Amino acid sequence: MESLSGGSQPLRVLIANERADRLALVAQVVIALGHEVIAREIEVRDVGPVTRRERPDVALVGLGDSSAHALELIDRIVREAACPVIALLHAPDPAFVQEASKRGVFAHISDHDVEDWQSSIDIVLRRFAEYQDLQGAFGRRALIERAKGILMERHSIDEEGAFAMLRERSRIDNRKLVDLAAAVVDAHRLLPRQPPAGSAPTEP
Repeated sequence: MESLSGGSQPLRVLIANERADRLALVAQVVIALGHEVIAREIEVRDVGPVTRRERPDVALVGLGDSSAHALELIDRIVREAACPVIALLHAPDPAFVQEASKRGVFAHISDHDVEDWQSSIDIVLRRFAEYQDLQGAFGRRALIERAKGILMERHSIDEEGAFAMLRERSRIDNRKLVDLAAAVVDAHRLLPRQPPAGSAPTEP
């Protein structure tokens, strides 16, 4: 079968559907797009472990006869995957799309418009990468704020002084600021709690 991908980077794709016939059809399209189908799952109990083991680049979940079954598949994949999940619809189903979105689906596409699948997947992958970057930025910011708080407490300095201390140490050690912040937070977890100011030291 001729590739329809138009030169896009090959992806490792997990597909799931309660209907075996739909799985076969989706697999044909995915392969025609130049991608690799790494798993074809029907049972809810199997899809989580497979997702965790195979670590797909993208997962396609089809709506079969039961929306509840499809939603369970989505839920298990989203829990285990570090990849976007796309719902495949045979016909418009706004109620299912709404529930699937609550469970973490990044997009839905029609299994009739296979010509648009590749462009839809490309868009979803870009959005997912942006989402991960944003989550990472929030995580890095929170880590630096935590490290500043620790330094403020330990050295009785203000927020500006704590940040200056981090920045200066980062420059001296030639380490990224976020890496230094992580080291401060990790070291703090290993240290005993300081006694309240003015309290008597504990007798040996």
